[in-house]
Amino acid sequence: MANEQMRENWTVGAEGWVAHRDLFDRELAPFGEAVLERAQPGPGQRVLDVGCGTGRVTAGAVARGATAVGVDISPVMIEAAERFVPDASFLVADAQTDDLAAHGPFDHVVSRFGVMFFEDPTEAFANIRRAVAPGGALTFACWRGLEENAMFTLGTNVLVEPMDPPPATAAPGAPGPMAFADPDRVRALLGEAGWDDPSVQPFDAVCDYGRDGTDGVEHRLTLILNTTIGRQAQAQLEPALGPDGWTALLDDVRADLRARMVDGRVQLNGATWLVTARNPG
Repeated sequence: MANEQMRENWTVGAEGWVAHRDLFDRELAPFGEAVLERAQPGPGQRVLDVGCGTGRVTAGAVARGATAVGVDISPVMIEAAERFVPDASFLVADAQTDDLAAHGPFDHVVSRFGVMFFEDPTEAFANIRRAVAPGGALTFACWRGLEENAMFTLGTNVLVEPMDPPPATAAPGAPGPMAFADPDRVRALLGEAGWDDPSVQPFDAVCDYGRDGTDGVEHRLTLILNTTIGRQAQAQLEPALGPDGWTALLDDVRADLRARMVDGRVQLNGATWLVTARNPG
């Protein structure tokens, strides 16, 4: 089945994401807002949010007056989205293979980091396009390279260093957060999938983990431990190191974060592409 590994990853990881939804959403808020600002959904329009997670961007579309449908591969995410955004509709579905057109047509497709996990991205974008009205638009945010995004390494590297074996390194373009780091590949994929006028523009925003007067260290640590690598590190290292050793390692992560704070808070730049395209009219 297409995307089966991602289905498993997000089913396992969804519980931590849902439990700490506010932290994740506040971390990623600037990017979701950028997607909605570029898409400009409004009253009388229908919006499809691909990889909607717990529904923050879906909620933003509803707040702008649109009718919104969120789709995600994770039943846990969709269950949470239905609780948090009762004014939208949600589907547990694989946007690469399931018939989204049956729920369309849509005027806009939006996504905040929800389209980089497809096993066959050309087929996925073609399937999504079939659900879009002629002249309808696609807008999504995806990460640029790992070297530009310290949020994937700061603090996390301290956990990874003692792992044996270490986490597997994804090949360039493989499904995952950095799948669309190459803008030329993104343009080519969209063109092959039948989209017109693909545009890939840089968008950067600061992720500020400090809130309510805190330095953000504990917030950042909580998010790290609820990522795929964080869960892998804890599963491997906590039994091996024992309670005291694991606690000491987490203190090392905290020290790494504190050593690189900006203005007394953990702040990291998020480097993304803001991508747009249009379904031929």
